[in-house]
Amino acid sequence: MCKRLAALTHSCLERAKEIKIKLGILLQKPDSVGDIVIPYNEKPEKPAKTHKPSLDEALQWRDSLDKLLQNNYGLASFKSFLKSEFSEENLEFWIACEDYKKIKSPAKMAEKAKQIYEEFIQTEAPKEVNIDHFTKDITMKNLVEPSLSSFDMAQKRIHALMEKDFLPCFVHSEFYQELIK
Repeated sequence: MCKRLAALTHSCLERAKEIKIKLGILLQKPDSVGDIVIPYNEKPEKPAKTHKPSLDEALQWRDSLDKLLQNNYGLASFKSFLKSEFSEENLEFWIACEDYKKIKSPAKMAEKAKQIYEEFIQTEAPKEVNIDHFTKDITMKNLVEPSLSSFDMAQKRIHALMEKDFLPCFVHSEFYQELIK
């Protein structure tokens, strides 16, 4: 229950940040009407052009976030769903961690670790993910000497959050229901 409340609080904070940004843009005095740009998608993004999964594949996603994340179409659908829920930072962080684990060069690893930390972990980060202070502290300590496992604990926490809170919502969403028709 507390995790759900924390996730909802985080979602509300994210929505408030987006509204603040939009209001800031609207309050700027444009040189002409053509300069006004409001960053809002009326419709959710459609999944990337990949082959549509079979019904059996799509049905497996109900019980396995990992199977969903391994399928390009499923990943794109889930990302669109999370975007509509103002929670795409969770999946973006998880993907950034997966990409991070593929880095071989220590210099590039340190650079990418800093980028991930600044974008997702640090307080008031642009796409701050909802992790507890203990996990945040462990992750920060791991970044003193970055390794392939530096973000493992944080990534596992976000994976669990997506699996527990967002996957059940996704399988009841129009994104998923259209796939299994």
